[in-house]
Amino acid sequence: MLFIYEPLVHDRVMRSFVKFVLRTLLRVLFRVRTSGLDRPVDTNKLLIIANHESLLDGLLLAVFLPFDPVFIVYTGLTRHFFFRLALKQVDYFLVDPTNPMAVKHVIKLLDSGRPVMIFPEGRITQTGSLMKVYDGPAFIAIKAGAKILPVHLDGPVHSYFSHASGKMPRRLFPRITITALATTTIVMAEEGTARQRRRKAGETMRKLMQAMQFESRTTHQTLYSALLAAISTHGRNKNMVEDIKQPEYSYSNLLKMTLGLGRLVAKYSQENECVGIVMPNLAATVCMIIGTGAQGRIPAVLNYKAGSGGMQDACITAKISTLFTSRAFIEQAKLNDDIATIQGVNILYLEDLQPGMSTGDKLWILFSMLFPHAMQKPVNPENVAVVLFTSGSEGKPKGVALSHRALLANIAQIRSIIDFSMEDKVMNALPVFHSFGLIGALLPVMTGMKLFLYPTPLHYRTIPEIIYDRRCSVMFGTSTFLANYAKFAHPYDFYHLRYVVAGAEQLSSSVRELWYEKFGIRILEGYGTTETAPVLTVNTPMAYRSGTAGQFLPGIEHRVIPVPGIDHGGLLHVRCPNVMSGYYRFDAPGILQFPSSEVGAGWYETGDIATIDQDDFVSIVGRVKRFIKIAGEMVSLEMVEKLATQASPKKMHAASSQIDAFRGESLVLFTTDMTMTREALLTAARTLGMSEISIPHKIQYVGALPLLSTGKTDYVTLKRMAEMV
Repeated sequence: MLFIYEPLVHDRVMRSFVKFVLRTLLRVLFRVRTSGLDRPVDTNKLLIIANHESLLDGLLLAVFLPFDPVFIVYTGLTRHFFFRLALKQVDYFLVDPTNPMAVKHVIKLLDSGRPVMIFPEGRITQTGSLMKVYDGPAFIAIKAGAKILPVHLDGPVHSYFSHASGKMPRRLFPRITITALATTTIVMAEEGTARQRRRKAGETMRKLMQAMQFESRTTHQTLYSALLAAISTHGRNKNMVEDIKQPEYSYSNLLKMTLGLGRLVAKYSQENECVGIVMPNLAATVCMIIGTGAQGRIPAVLNYKAGSGGMQDACITAKISTLFTSRAFIEQAKLNDDIATIQGVNILYLEDLQPGMSTGDKLWILFSMLFPHAMQKPVNPENVAVVLFTSGSEGKPKGVALSHRALLANIAQIRSIIDFSMEDKVMNALPVFHSFGLIGALLPVMTGMKLFLYPTPLHYRTIPEIIYDRRCSVMFGTSTFLANYAKFAHPYDFYHLRYVVAGAEQLSSSVRELWYEKFGIRILEGYGTTETAPVLTVNTPMAYRSGTAGQFLPGIEHRVIPVPGIDHGGLLHVRCPNVMSGYYRFDAPGILQFPSSEVGAGWYETGDIATIDQDDFVSIVGRVKRFIKIAGEMVSLEMVEKLATQASPKKMHAASSQIDAFRGESLVLFTTDMTMTREALLTAARTLGMSEISIPHKIQYVGALPLLSTGKTDYVTLKRMAEMV
C-alpha cells in the first residue's frame, strides 16, 4: 500500500487559505502570469512535468496549478527545515532515487488515479537551460499509460532562489510566466533491448522538454522589440559588442545606433520600401538592420563579394532603388568600381548623410532613448525583417525574404537545445549578408551573450589570436574556414572555446579529427538553408553523433520524399516557424513569391538529399542538383569528394562533371594534391565499399579551389572549368 503524505480533513481548509494568500503574494511580487492553465484537463493518470529553474518552482506549481497533484519528492530534500515546512502545503510522495522500487511505486500512484508532478531533470538548472533529462519519468509515463502535461516555468532562473549564478542576470522579484501546453503521450519503441527502449523513451522526453522550452518562448515580436526585451533583461549598461572600430558597445550604445541609423534610412526612403545595405561586419551594420525594420522599411543586405554584376542583379530582383553604404568601407574594400557600375540605384553614403541630421532628428533620438517602445512604427512580426540573397549557383540570385518571426523563432529554437549564457562571448567573422553570419550576430544581441564582430573570415592567423585574447567561448564557422584556423592556430589559442558550430557546408572528417587532436574540441556540425533562417539541425552536447548534421530543432516537421535513381535517402521537405516568407526573383522584380512544395501548403523543399537514422540523426547526402547520371546510374558528386578525401585527407578536393557523348556525363575531380592518382582513388573506393563508377576518369590539379565569400566551394566556376578540360 502506498503512503502519500497528505493533511487531515480539518487541515485542508487551512491549506486552501494559505494557498490563496501565497498566490496573491506571488502575483504581486513576481507579477506571475499564467497561460493554458485554464484549459480543461482530465487528471486521471496525468503526469505533470516541468523544467526546474529555482527553489521556487515547487511552490509556484503547488499554488497555481488548478488541481492538487502528488509531488514526487526525493528523500534528501526532507533534511532541510524550509522544505519540510513547504511540503506541509502539498500532497507528496517520498522516493529514494537509489531504490529500484521507486519507479514502480510512482506507477502505482498514477494507476490509483491521482495526478503526479515530477521534475524530469531531477535537479535545479545550473546553466539556465535544460539539464540532463532522466529516463525514469518517461518510463513511468509509458508503463502507467499516463497522459503528460508539460508546464514551462520562465523567470525563476533570474531570482535569487536559482542556482545559475553568473550565467543569468538576477533581480529581487523577476517577472514569472507559467505556461501549460497541450497534453501528450509517449509510446515505447518496439525494437531493441529493454535498455535501448528505455533510453529511447528518455530521448523522447528530452525532446518534449526542449519543445516545451521553445513553444513557451514568444516569437511574436519584431527584431526591435526583441532587442528592447533583451535590454530590459540585461540592463542598458551591459557591454555587449566589440568590433574593429571600438572596444565595446553597451546595450545603450546599440539602442542609440539602432534609433539613429533607422531614422537616417527613413529620411531617404519610403515606408515598406526595400532598401539596399552594403556594409561590413560592424555593430553599426547589425543596428542598421534592426533600426531599418523598426521604421517600417525592409533591409536587403547585399553580398558585396558578388561583384558589380551580382549586386546589380540583386537590386533588380528586390526592386531596390536606394542603397546605403559607407564611403570608408567602399574605399578600404576597393569596391569603388563595383559600386559605380550599379545602374538605376541611388547610392547614399552614411558619412554624407550624418551632417544632415537636424535638431528635430536629434531630439527624436533623445526622446526615443527615454521612451523606446513609443517610437517604433507598428510592425507585424510576420512582415519581412530582412532580405538575403542566394549565391546564384542556379542562375540569377534569388532574394530570400525572412520575417521577424522566422528569425526570432530560429533563435528560440537554438536557445532551447544549447546552454548559451551571458558569460559566453561569440566570435563571428562570417559576413552578415550570409544567413549563418546574420543569425550568428543576432543570437548574442538578443540573448545577452557578448559578441565580437570581425570583418572577414579569411584572416586565418589573426582570428585565432583574437579568440585567445578576447576569451571567446563560442565560434561559428564553415569547414573550410575551420580547417585554416586550425592550421595556423597555436594549440592554446582556443583554450576558452566551449562550442564550435560548423555549418554552410559539410564538415570534413579530417577537420573534425584535427580540431579534436590539436585542441581537444568536438565540433558541433549543423545543417540549414538561407530559406530557414537558417538552422534546421545541429549536434549538441546532449545529442551528438559524429559524421551527421545532428537532430532537428524543436518545432520542425520534416518529410523525406524518395527520388528516382537515388537508393539511399530522399528529398528533404520541412515545415517550421523559421521558414522564409518567400522569394524575390529576377524575372518578377519586387514580387514576393511564396514557397511551394509537392508535400503541400506551407512546406519548403530544401533541394537536399537526406537520410535520417533510427535515433533521428540527419545526414545530408548532397544536393539534388549535385547528382549526375553516368550510363543511366545516379552518382553523387559529394560522395566523389568523400572518396578523394579518403585518399588524401590533408588536401582540398571538389568534383564536377562534363558532357560525355557515350555515357551522358563524366566526372572531373579538381584537387590540390599533385600526387593524386586514379589508383589511389581505386584503393579508397575499396575501403569505403564504393562502386568503380564513382571514380573520376579525369583529375585536374589546381593550386587552390575557387571559393565563395561564405567559404563554400564555388561550383559554378568549377563547372565552367570542367567544361574546358
